[in-house]
Amino acid sequence: MKIHWFQHVPFEGLGKIGPWLLARGHELTATRFYAGELPGPEAAACDWLVVMGGPMNIYQYRDHPWLRAEKRAIRARIDAGARVLGVCLGAQLIADVLGAKIYQNAEREIGWLPVRAADGGEKEPLAFPAGESLVFHWHGDTFDLPAGAARLASSEGCVNQAFAVGPRVLGLQFHLEMGEAEVERICEKCADELVPGRYVQGAEKILAQTPSAAAGAERLLNRLLERMERG
Repeated sequence: MKIHWFQHVPFEGLGKIGPWLLARGHELTATRFYAGELPGPEAAACDWLVVMGGPMNIYQYRDHPWLRAEKRAIRARIDAGARVLGVCLGAQLIADVLGAKIYQNAEREIGWLPVRAADGGEKEPLAFPAGESLVFHWHGDTFDLPAGAARLASSEGCVNQAFAVGPRVLGLQFHLEMGEAEVERICEKCADELVPGRYVQGAEKILAQTPSAAAGAERLLNRLLERMERG
């Protein structure tokens, strides 16, 4: 398949998603908004769009005017029946173009924290495994569930952690794609956000957990990518 991805900042790339896709022979292209690029023909014709994270708010049009073009591109691929995966900011962008409200969560979530599979979500094509999964969080905003979407996972600090619309549209509020290098990078680049809170871990605790926790997160990532690939 032709797979296109949107990148918002240099330190939040595809992570473990990239090698998984390339190993299966898919073709990858990208739009790097931070470098002044805008969606082109590759984005408009892709079979699968992957929208990554970033520290900006999805309504921050004055500082990031490309957000409007990005939202149009996401909506167009959903309407065309393409696969669309959103991670963190990407999930918020998908929720927004599907008509849901995005707003500050009551709590910030940063670190390795569990999410639990939502009741009823086990019937969905992109269902999460039963019980809890340990995943990496770095967010302060959240979203309402879009109309027609199924909630797949929740956490103690945030009710809408993952949602799907059928087998081809998936929004993840957290990061499954980040390995040790990616976690180290975001801890460095966004160190100012590590303000103590109920669901905010310090950098030392985050980095200590990463080698073991990232392996489990990657297994969940691969499960979801395989199901999206089948579509």
